[in-house]
Amino acid sequence: MVAMTKRVKTFQVIFSDPSKTFYCGGDKVAGRVVVEVSEVTRVSAMRVLGLGCAKVEYAKGKQRCREETEYLRYEEVVHLDGQATDNDGSVVLRPGNKYEYMFGFELPQHGQLVSSYKGKFGYVQYYVKALMERPGQPALESKTPFEVEEPLDVNTPDLLSPTGGMKEKKVTCMFIPDGQVSLNAKIDRRGFCEGEDICISAKFENTCSRIVVPKAAIISKHTYQANGRTKVFRQKLSSVRGNHIISGMCDAWQGKTIRVPKIKPSMLGCNIIRVEYALMIYVHIPGSEKLILELPLVIGTAGLGSRSNSVSSQEGSVSNASQSWVSLRMPSAPPSYCDVTRDCRLDQPLTPLLDDFDGDDSPIFMNTPTFQFPPPPAYTETEEEYNGNSRMLPVC
Repeated sequence: MVAMTKRVKTFQVIFSDPSKTFYCGGDKVAGRVVVEVSEVTRVSAMRVLGLGCAKVEYAKGKQRCREETEYLRYEEVVHLDGQATDNDGSVVLRPGNKYEYMFGFELPQHGQLVSSYKGKFGYVQYYVKALMERPGQPALESKTPFEVEEPLDVNTPDLLSPTGGMKEKKVTCMFIPDGQVSLNAKIDRRGFCEGEDICISAKFENTCSRIVVPKAAIISKHTYQANGRTKVFRQKLSSVRGNHIISGMCDAWQGKTIRVPKIKPSMLGCNIIRVEYALMIYVHIPGSEKLILELPLVIGTAGLGSRSNSVSSQEGSVSNASQSWVSLRMPSAPPSYCDVTRDCRLDQPLTPLLDDFDGDDSPIFMNTPTFQFPPPPAYTETEEEYNGNSRMLPVC
């Protein structure tokens, strides 16, 4: 942002390394203030400020809630190299020349800053501001923002330990008991980075008369605090679903995965803004509230991921399964299905079985066919079936 006048043609802050996408605690922020004028201009002082703050602002009824926390404040008076100054320290800038004021300062050490952030009701912003002071005239201002990303390592023992839980819900119909739905789930660790897969082990049991659907989603929770009040904004980021479970049956997830999307790391060190994530495993029950189990997650900084540095049960189970799969001798190409002449097209339309109120998910369909699928042509070799996602079990 630049405040310009007719006398000043160029006034901007340029960083020494424009390609640098973010800074960390302890890094040096350096650059120059470039000035060009169209008329002779006297500058009494050129000040450079490095500023950073977190700010929350939202309306609560008629009350306006505001809160601000400062994380960076640096100020320096910079001078032109090789430029003569008057007795009062002012310099005269003339048209046709480009003047550059050099500056540089170090950010506070790791742990004293919080990462840059922009949300629905608040932000964390860092910028360098240049003030050009002129005798008898208002100061001109030029501002250039920069990003700060505080490293968050998820390779700590606490974040590498497994976590899980169990929930159950009694279902009623017109105040009459109608059985219950239960879930038991766990994950092998709590710390992840974007692009990693979360491996879910879970068991769902349905003893009510309704058809239920197990699902999982990664959710974000943004908490804003101002004037002693708290505002929470929740958002679903990605989701997966399992097979529907009819009455008297249960379903098991063995290695069901959901990928962490491209998101900002968790922000846990700010007093007024907090960004947290959770894995929500839940069961959709028609005509009743969902059965929900939330497992907290910590999303770390990219580049400090736990995939290459941690030893998790997920890696062990996946590697064992993949090794046994690769070790099998692959069969010859299967015979063609072109010789199968029987018409297997559906003669009946699919009818919705139940409505799903979770937005993007498609409804469940059920059809009772009046025909039998033909058996596939015989293979020259048989292979052991490998299916690590789910299995349907009767309720004992």
